[in-house]
Amino acid sequence: MARPHAASIVEDAWHRRVDAVLRRRGWGTRVVGHTGYGSQEFVRVMGRVLLTRRPDVHPRADAGAGSGELRRADDERRGWRAFITAPAMNVPVTVTLGDRVVETISDRSGYIDVRVPNHGLAPGWHEVTLTSLGGEGTSASVMVVDSGARLGLISDIDDTVISTSLPRPMIAAWNTFVKNEDARHVVPGMATMYRALLEQHPDAPMVYVSTGAWNTAPTLTRFLRRNGYPAGPLLLTDWGPTNTGWFRSGQDHKRACLHRLANEFPEIKWVLIGDDGQHDPRLYGEFAEQRPDRVAVVAIRELTPSEQVLSHGIPVSLEEFEPLRTHHEVPVCRAGDGYGLRPQIEHVLEVLAEAADEAFTEQ
Repeated sequence: MARPHAASIVEDAWHRRVDAVLRRRGWGTRVVGHTGYGSQEFVRVMGRVLLTRRPDVHPRADAGAGSGELRRADDERRGWRAFITAPAMNVPVTVTLGDRVVETISDRSGYIDVRVPNHGLAPGWHEVTLTSLGGEGTSASVMVVDSGARLGLISDIDDTVISTSLPRPMIAAWNTFVKNEDARHVVPGMATMYRALLEQHPDAPMVYVSTGAWNTAPTLTRFLRRNGYPAGPLLLTDWGPTNTGWFRSGQDHKRACLHRLANEFPEIKWVLIGDDGQHDPRLYGEFAEQRPDRVAVVAIRELTPSEQVLSHGIPVSLEEFEPLRTHHEVPVCRAGDGYGLRPQIEHVLEVLAEAADEAFTEQ
């Protein structure tokens, strides 16, 4: 195996130093569960192990009342506290899923990502228990997709369901670290469109894929729930150094997620929903060319000129400067919000359903 990149060596050394200092002060471990997913053959369980103050050692950790509690709540809603975390490396974690008990271990950044086969759970939502060595157990939700599902929704988050003005660094930092989460803006009609599509296809899984950091998962989950978006796993990424470089590739992360979901659910055709503010049209176009049998329709939310300026500094989409990509086997819908996209997507799905019925009748 090749020598790790200097970035990961430096980060690992820093994490080990922080880990040693905090443990000497009596800090323990806790697990943060992330929403997982799976089929009737497997379940993917995700979470992260962090170091935290133990109330029995630091009784003042949970103390405080009045304005102090309000200030802490406001800080958490602003989001900056989520990025001040201490990951616990190489910590044994027990995953309890129904009658199955699986042992795993946290990685160099504290994350756990384990695939549990033969779980025996029925389709629907279930709770998994995650317990770290020496810590208390926590629960995480998992979505088990019915084997009869033939359609699924994959949605971007930034500028598709929530207006974040990414990837401009200063604006992104303001929205993530400073701005109150209640003040963030929803993209009109997207939640209504998702709910309508899932009502028409109740077995369809809903998956959110984003280049955002896992630290923002609790904030994003609250935002989606509060604004009426369907529940579903969030496939985020870990910002920072890797074994190959100083920064992770958001495009590679999304590309890998698309192919993984296509492989894990070979019978499902996906509705790919994104925006033209970053790279979604190109990534979805590449995927549709490579695996047209796994894509039902590509839906692109078109940013306004002002949103395009905030996103990448010019009032037109980046697609204007890229070679034209064609994928004739896969329909493409475009509109400025969910209200414009919904009738287009529903029409495409109706046509596909009619074609499938005709093919079945001919057989």
